[in-house]
Amino acid sequence: MSAPESVTLAGIEAGGTKFVCAVGTGPDNLPSRREIPTTSPGETLGRVVDFFTEQQRAGVELAALGIASFGPLDLSPSSPSYGLITTTPKPGWAGTDLVGILGSALSLPVALDTDVNGAAYGEHRWGAGKGLDSLAYLTIGTGIGGGAIVGGTPLRGLLHPEMGHVHTQRHPEDTFPGSCPFHGDCLEGLASGPAIQARTGRSSKDLGPLHDLTVEIEAWYLAQLVSTVVYVLSPERIVLGGGVMKIPGLRAAVCAKTIERLGGALDGMGLPETMDRYLPAPALGDLSGVLGAIALAELAGRTRDGSGSRTAPGA
Repeated sequence: MSAPESVTLAGIEAGGTKFVCAVGTGPDNLPSRREIPTTSPGETLGRVVDFFTEQQRAGVELAALGIASFGPLDLSPSSPSYGLITTTPKPGWAGTDLVGILGSALSLPVALDTDVNGAAYGEHRWGAGKGLDSLAYLTIGTGIGGGAIVGGTPLRGLLHPEMGHVHTQRHPEDTFPGSCPFHGDCLEGLASGPAIQARTGRSSKDLGPLHDLTVEIEAWYLAQLVSTVVYVLSPERIVLGGGVMKIPGLRAAVCAKTIERLGGALDGMGLPETMDRYLPAPALGDLSGVLGAIALAELAGRTRDGSGSRTAPGA
């Protein structure tokens, strides 16, 4: 399933803070990469187009573009609003036509999926999920999101997975009301970086070592998310990514709380003994998303017609 050496692909991890743009074919061939701050759609996408146009002018022949973006997104190819960011709370970005604008400007077929489905796909292809049939990727940072690979394909349905908005049982010592603009005290509202910042008064960029109770509360919520994904999707592995997971001691606490939360129901699968391997960090580090976008671009490139057409992943 590897891309031919002569084919160069374009990938974008489109985040609420920055866009990561790259060209290449995989983790061993990523010759050019650029980070662009996320400002207004016009300014940000203009700089994205400039980056890839520079590559094309330098003689790099791009076969297709993959975008792994923050959302929510319309991912239904039959929808008139396919390729648009929909009800995002990100100011100014609702209704932005990622596929139409970038596909037309670069004359490339485009594959679009969520940032977390993209990261899951990258880890499935080259990272912690390589060789597995199923994988889930959870990112815990400014927001909380989850992506899944089932049968080697990113999961989607009515919309796409929105695992961070699952409602949760409150920790008995947590009085924080929640910060999600839609639900207040869903998982994202209680366990994201901003939620931790609200409890501790510390910048989300400087969480570092935290008080034991804060780690306990965070692990309490994340273990509920992990156990829910285990019961609903039963993936062969769940990768835990995002800046919050870099807090010292948190990963071990989530592993322990997940075992406690499962209550012995799946002990026959050996999870208590292998939980640290079942919940690894991203093997691709901070490149999971943009490499997943490169992998999505390979799917789009299979139906290349040179017109910048809207191409659904897996088509």
